[in-house]
Amino acid sequence: MTDLASLSPWLWVVAPVVIMVAYTVFGLSGFGATAISVPILAHFLPVSYLVPTVALLDLVSSSLVGVAHREQVSKEELLRLLPWMFAGFVLGVTILAGAPDQYLRLALGAFAVALGVHGILNPTLARTISKLWAIPAGVVGGAVATVFGAGGPIYATYMMGRTRDKGVVRSTISTMIAISAFSRAIVYAVTGLLLHVAVFAGALVLSPFVWIGLKIGQRIHVGLSTEQLRRAIGALLVFTGSSLLLRAFL
Repeated sequence: MTDLASLSPWLWVVAPVVIMVAYTVFGLSGFGATAISVPILAHFLPVSYLVPTVALLDLVSSSLVGVAHREQVSKEELLRLLPWMFAGFVLGVTILAGAPDQYLRLALGAFAVALGVHGILNPTLARTISKLWAIPAGVVGGAVATVFGAGGPIYATYMMGRTRDKGVVRSTISTMIAISAFSRAIVYAVTGLLLHVAVFAGALVLSPFVWIGLKIGQRIHVGLSTEQLRRAIGALLVFTGSSLLLRAFL
């Protein structure tokens, strides 16, 4: 596990800032913290330490957002997505885990960028998509969460096509992330990745910056129109997809 003496001194400056920015985005949109924080902090910390630590932070933050705005959670959409998300977990563990990582990143990155550009250029929901899209959204989101720890962009795309209510979009996505993070935390505990004092210590040290980021993001969320939020989520999808493409090519 992580040896504190071997860590770069810059980590103590970079980590709080990255976490605060990542969870500002989460407070704004209901997802995106993992996609922002993990690629940057992986330059300083082992992924085997970073992934379970961020999973704990995701679990706490998504639970806070979901509980605080539970009246805005679409239970209908949640129940529609969850069974397929768990099917996606199985797919990710049994099939995608053995696929070449580079090709998975390329496919997901290109998909996220295309969706993000579409959201930026078309911020108004012209028509509601079919509820049947919950099947591929749940399966792909669950599989991506298993492999990369970041299924939020897939759930966000589905929810933005189903409702014009920005609060429902954010609260439902964050609840999905909470359930996903809890499931991943169980897997990490069973495999031993989570059962280290350093993981819980890291999550505890970073938690104040998570809280600050969530507060900032929620304030921004209140001031945005639905169209502005759709463009913001579109920009986040472009950022997420571009980072995956960059990592695949490098």
